[in-house]
Amino acid sequence: MHIAKKGLRVLGIAESFSSRSTSLLAGVVMRKDLRIDGVAVTGVTVGGMDATEGVLALVRDLDRKDINCIFLGGCIIAWYNIIDPQEVLHRTGLPVVVVTYRKSEGIHDKIEALFPGDSRRLSCYDSLEKPVPVTLPSGHVVHLRAVGIGLPDATRLCRDFILDGRLPEPVRVARLVARAVMRHGFSGQAGN
Repeated sequence: MHIAKKGLRVLGIAESFSSRSTSLLAGVVMRKDLRIDGVAVTGVTVGGMDATEGVLALVRDLDRKDINCIFLGGCIIAWYNIIDPQEVLHRTGLPVVVVTYRKSEGIHDKIEALFPGDSRRLSCYDSLEKPVPVTLPSGHVVHLRAVGIGLPDATRLCRDFILDGRLPEPVRVARLVARAVMRHGFSGQAGN
């Protein structure tokens, strides 16, 4: 991947979560010049363990060979439905940058309390790399997990896709799409 390439495309993924049994994931393909180049949506189960498959479904639905990287707006979504960035890298061949703007002290104990005996969920959570704080030119701090890409390149990509604020535009726009679709007609079925 050539980070400086003007035509570079990333897939930004974010969720809209409500009290329903299904959360909505939206994916937005965006070029480095901040033009939107594709959109897809799918559902994942609130409290389930299908978030990684939801991300993979978005990649499949878009069926694009020109995506260079995936930005995730967090990897613990939909009430502890955990996205495994390593699995996404392994199955797509695309590096993954997880961007969050809140520092977390960890949720291992909370998972144990809410999902007793769920060793799969705990193992997935425990396998996540610790996020690294990165200061943006705006002064905002984000926390990055870089999988399949070095932290310096992940940081540069993140900075290249920020207009203002603290979220890269592909993730920010994906969040807007997810919220709009959820509010105005998402069927509520996982896998759609």
